Amino acid sequence: MELKKPVNYYMRALHRDIGFFVIGLTIIYCISGILLIYKETAFLKTEKNIERHLSPGIEEQKLGIILHIKNFNVLKTEGDIVYFRNGTYNRTTGIANYSAEVLPLLLEKFNSLHKSSARNISHWFSLVYGLLLLFLALSSFWMYSPGNKLFRRGIYIAGSGLIGSAILLLL
Repeated sequence: MELKKPVNYYMRALHRDIGFFVIGLTIIYCISGILLIYKETAFLKTEKNIERHLSPGIEEQKLGIILHIKNFNVLKTEGDIVYFRNGTYNRTTGIANYSAEVLPLLLEKFNSLHKSSARNISHWFSLVYGLLLLFLALSSFWMYSPGNKLFRRGIYIAGSGLIGSAILLLL
């Protein structure tokens, strides 16, 4: 089968259509990426009281891992009650009560896309999105003919971006 139009035509069409397709997800990833920059602050977060029913008798070292609390530190233990920053754990009943700063539900869902692991089904969506972005980046080189002044300009700008990224990673 012979192509009736040059490859540039098809690459431009795919670049345009895929670009429009990923706009919504790109906006979500941009918002969640900005929020993740400030994840260690209280920006847009509210305090929420959480009660979790865990197995009784969990060791103090494992409690922070199970509750997903960073920098977990036991403050004191009185009888069956383990006290930690912003909460308690009852070793007999297995009930943990603590407070945590959380984002509104919609923003938390946005962030979960950034933090998805291979065990989560949503990782396939993130993988496809990443591959589509890679295609958009590479297909941009087919926007102009190689002899064109704008093509050379694009090469220089892309090279500057690569060098800037390398410097950022080395710092």
